[in-house]
Order: sequence, then structure tokens, then C-alpha cells
Amino acid sequence: MTTPQTLIIAEAGVNHNGSIDLALQLVDAAAQAGADFVKFQTFKADRLATSAAPKAEYQKTTTGTQESQLEMLRKLELSDGDHQTLIAHCKRRGIRFLSSPFDVESLQFLAKDLALDVIKIPSGEITNSFLLLEAARSDRQLILSTGMASLEEIEAALSVLAFGYLKTTDKPNRAAFHAAYQNAAARTKLRERVTLLHCTTEYPAPLDDIHLQAMDVMRSRFDLTVGYSDHTPGLTVTIAAVARGARVIEKHLTLNRELPGPDHKASLEPDAFALLVQSVRDVERALGKPIKECQPSETKNRQIARKGLYASADIAQGELLTAQNLTMKRPVAGKSAFDYWDVLGTPAPRPISKGEPLQ
Repeated sequence: MTTPQTLIIAEAGVNHNGSIDLALQLVDAAAQAGADFVKFQTFKADRLATSAAPKAEYQKTTTGTQESQLEMLRKLELSDGDHQTLIAHCKRRGIRFLSSPFDVESLQFLAKDLALDVIKIPSGEITNSFLLLEAARSDRQLILSTGMASLEEIEAALSVLAFGYLKTTDKPNRAAFHAAYQNAAARTKLRERVTLLHCTTEYPAPLDDIHLQAMDVMRSRFDLTVGYSDHTPGLTVTIAAVARGARVIEKHLTLNRELPGPDHKASLEPDAFALLVQSVRDVERALGKPIKECQPSETKNRQIARKGLYASADIAQGELLTAQNLTMKRPVAGKSAFDYWDVLGTPAPRPISKGEPLQ
């Protein structure tokens, strides 16, 4: 069995700065780079944050402190028409459109009005049980990002999804969620429908806080497909995540890291993103199959690189073969060096000249 192809998500996010023209250029860049999805964010600022909500520290660094988070978000909304325009352009460019909803109305817009078959749930919504429940009830494939979450919080979120996938008429509550998570049919639905993304929610994320081995823990604990959403600078950690088994990877894309806006500094420019895609595909090829055997390209080198048994002195017929009259050299022209212990102390079957291989 060959390694399945990793799904690569180009996270355009809010790097369009509220401009549909810039958003369309991001679609072009993602398609040109070879990404499978280009992802945006779907929200109405007034449903997402209060006027008192502070900016995150990285947002203060990149966008200043003169405006509130709400004021910043209002500038970054995409209209319903913008979404339609972007989807049509994605179809023309041969790349799939994806978005993250931040409220139930936005979720319903993506699932029902736009009929998306995959929805990405962002890390900040992992405790939003109302949104999670509606996401599961939409019966879509879900990619759930787990930044800032503990294993217990991830399990709680999956319990809500399990309850939603069952489409039960029971009243939603913690006990009902817990019971649904124990249900075999619901667990099967989770395996079929949910991918977990390991993530460190900081921009840029420090290497010491990444812990890629968390993917192994989540895969073992929840028995789900696991991927990685990367906020570190450069390509290294994303590529390492693929080598460690990430089946989905996500990385921010920008046209220019110097553009104003909260996420540009933690994003890759188009050429770097294209290199990332190629690197991921190279890693997939190199991962290959779970086998260990001599490969076709190696076969021609076996005889040359390995050693055979040779006489290190003239040996008379009947003379015992010893450490003093045997040596190992390249190439294998008769007996393998591995046969040394079998022939040691046995009589030579015929005269062997110095430098001659043992047959």
C-alpha cells in the first residue's frame, strides 16, 4: 500500500485584507502552487466579537493598537457575493474552495447555500458546542483544528460531534454528549467524517511549543485521521509533519509578507508555498511503502558495494582456511563475506592463488 496523498490547504484566511481582487489573486497563487484547497474565513464581525474584545498580542504587533479587534474584523469580512465569486473562480482554476465559519449563521451559509462538502472548524471554536453540534448535523466532512486545546477538550468536542452525527432527538447536554461518544455507530461516523489538525495557536509559533509528537498521541487516543496546521516560519516543520504522518496540512499564504494585516508575517509568499507543495510531494514519494527490501535501483550495486571472500595468500589443496589466509574485499566474485564463518577451519577443495575469490 502506497502512502495516501496529503491534502494541502493554502490558508488565505484574511490575507485578502477585505479586497475581493486580492482574494482572487490568492486563489490564483494557491492554484499555481499546486494546493488542493484554498481556505478563507466566513464571519460577520458583529457576531464574532464584542466591542470590548482586545486584539491578540501578535495582532497588536502587526496592525497596531489604534482600533479594536471588532473594528479590525469589520474590515476583513467577505460578503456573500464575494464567496460566490471566489467559488466560481476556484472552479475555473481547478482548486477546491474551503472556509472556516465562526458562527452558526455562517456555517449554515457554507453548508446549505454554498453546498460545501467540507467545513473547517477553527481552533477558537473547539469549545463552541452550539457551532459544533450544527456542524455535525450538517453531515459534512469536518476538519477540526485543535490549537490551544487539551486532550480532554478535544474529546469533549468530539462528543458533541458524535451526538450531532447520530441525529438523535434527545436533548443536548453534557451527559447526552458523553453517551453519544460511547456509541459505536457515532464513533464510526467520527472516523468517516472528522480529521483532527494539531496546531499551536501563536503567530509565529515558537518551535519549542510545536510538539509534533502530539499527532501520534491524538491518532492513538481518538482513532481519527490526523493532520497539522502550521504557524511556524518557513517550511521545515510542515514537511516534518508530513513525514510523521499528517494526512492534511495547512499553511498561510500571502502575496506579500509586507502587506498590512494580522496574518501576513506568519504566511508564505507564492514561490515559497510552491516549494512547500513540491517538498510535500517529494516526501510522500520517499515515504513509499511499509517494506524493507532491495530496490530495483540498488540491485546493480549489490555486487560492487558488498565484499566477497578472497585468498590473502597462496593456499594449497587441503590446507585449512584461516584468518591468516583469508580476507574480505570488493566485489563479490564468489562466496560472500557472510560465508566467512562457514568456511573458516575447513580444507581448501583445490589450490587457491593469492587474490583469487573463493567459489
